[in-house]
Amino acid sequence: MAPRVMKLKGNAEPRPGEDMLAERMRNIKHKVLIMSGKGGVGKTSVAVNVSVHLAEMGRRVAILDLDLHGPNVPPMVGAIGAPAVSEKGIEPLPTPFGVRVLSLGTLLPSRDAPVIWRGPLKHSAIRQMLGDTNWGELDYLFVDLPPGTGDEALSAAHLISGATGVVIVITPQEVALMDGRRAIKFAEALNLRVLGVVENMAGEIFGSGGGKKLAEEYGVPFLGSVPMDPEVVRSGDEGVPVVKKDTPAGRALREVADRLLSLIESDTQ
Repeated sequence: MAPRVMKLKGNAEPRPGEDMLAERMRNIKHKVLIMSGKGGVGKTSVAVNVSVHLAEMGRRVAILDLDLHGPNVPPMVGAIGAPAVSEKGIEPLPTPFGVRVLSLGTLLPSRDAPVIWRGPLKHSAIRQMLGDTNWGELDYLFVDLPPGTGDEALSAAHLISGATGVVIVITPQEVALMDGRRAIKFAEALNLRVLGVVENMAGEIFGSGGGKKLAEEYGVPFLGSVPMDPEVVRSGDEGVPVVKKDTPAGRALREVADRLLSLIESDTQ
């Protein structure tokens, strides 16, 4: 039996045109893509925690979860239920932390439903999530991409006009640096600015220093090193981002977010 393809709830027809998509993007000051060359490096955790800290700093922030096969953002920020659909479009879910979220994980029939899609359907879904969503006026839209440099990353890069740039998340070991290099070269090939590198899970297991080495190698900012911290796992499961807690990882992620904020907003003043 052929696998059943999941369809988005609230599918609005016709597909959003270029004018609508461009208008949605114009209302967002900074569009930041969070990517990694490989899975398992804590990319989503970085995206969530940076977003929550910037919201705490008074910025209007939303997260678009484009990790279509592993949409884990909603439970990590306490986003519950499915988004409503108004005359203005799909309404991102609110969270207790001032960040709004749209994720395929909240549009599927069930939380455990797999997404069994080929490239063209992924591109259409990403276009819809960007163009049909009532983002309103935002200071920051953080786009959590899936690992690697495949269909979703390419579609997002092409559809998000005026993207501010890309943040690369890696772990310190050499094999992860290889994938980090691929992510940087992907950004360069698409003329996307690399805003910086974040080294995650630093410490005894994976070592440290790889993120700074990669940043220096390519002449891009090093945003900081986040230590391995068991509280990150507990916080994600609880739906309370670790950046809200006084732990080693929480403090490091606040510093990462502050550096990114300073880097972006000093360029636009």
